[in-house]
Amino acid sequence: MRGKVSPKLNEFLALVNEQIALAKQENVIFSPQMVRENLDKLAAFTSVSPEIAFVEQRELVIDKQTVSTRIYSPAPNEKLPVLIYFHGGGHMCGSAKLYDPMCRKMAIAGQCVVINVDYRLAPEFPYPAGLTDCKTVLRHYQQLLTNVSYNHQVFIGGDSAGGAICTSLAMQSLSDDTLKIDGQILIYPSVDYTMSRESVQSNGSGFLLESTKVAWYFDHYFQNNENRELASPLYGPINDKLPQTLVITVGCDPLRDEGNEYANALMLAGVKVVHHQFDDMIHAFMNIEDLVPEECQHLYQLIGTFMRS
Repeated sequence: MRGKVSPKLNEFLALVNEQIALAKQENVIFSPQMVRENLDKLAAFTSVSPEIAFVEQRELVIDKQTVSTRIYSPAPNEKLPVLIYFHGGGHMCGSAKLYDPMCRKMAIAGQCVVINVDYRLAPEFPYPAGLTDCKTVLRHYQQLLTNVSYNHQVFIGGDSAGGAICTSLAMQSLSDDTLKIDGQILIYPSVDYTMSRESVQSNGSGFLLESTKVAWYFDHYFQNNENRELASPLYGPINDKLPQTLVITVGCDPLRDEGNEYANALMLAGVKVVHHQFDDMIHAFMNIEDLVPEECQHLYQLIGTFMRS
């Protein structure tokens, strides 16, 4: 079933769809650099970046592997829970810089330390390089928090491809006790690399994220004929040992159905789940907060409430 979008987004989507149609008409060949620049342009729609007590760029170096991060804390002398955040962008785009305003808001809403991870991106670094970076941060995050107080409650969070990373790490934690996860926060997560759910078709055009672009992302991410079903958390082991989970889905999104199915599968397995769907929002609405401020405020409230619970 196709979603019905909020009137707040009509003008924005009309412009986006005009640009998409023009690119198709002119047979534009997309490059990684082009799609990265296009995503970065959304920063213009996230103009509010709140002040926070502590922000610092820090690098984690483990076995000659370096992962860049940004650390945020609203109260660096208080022992707060930790949220390790993995940004979206189809495993090809996005950055800690782009997600800086969102991570500030999550740190304030959740009263937590946020670690904003700049993991490696495809196609230069295909699967599983970015996932490996994120796993390294989850295992060794304490090394990043010198001079920042924290307690030992650890959440992971991510939007879109970042949600894929979260759910992949949660799946791996079932057989790897070095991965400690107390909760996961999934914002319109990608959990099915086979692209086999109905909303991939019904919501596959007109809502910013096009299903053809999702396929293009995945083809750049998986470069060695990996079994995409095996890599998909939706098809992996799901049982009551998985962490409590907040799932945010949106009605006008090709990824809507897989997010809903993942939330339902967790609930059926006995996992504590909070699931909220913004019926009239699109994928990446968090990146265009100036157009939908009330919805984004509600999103951060849901995150804060989940972390405090």
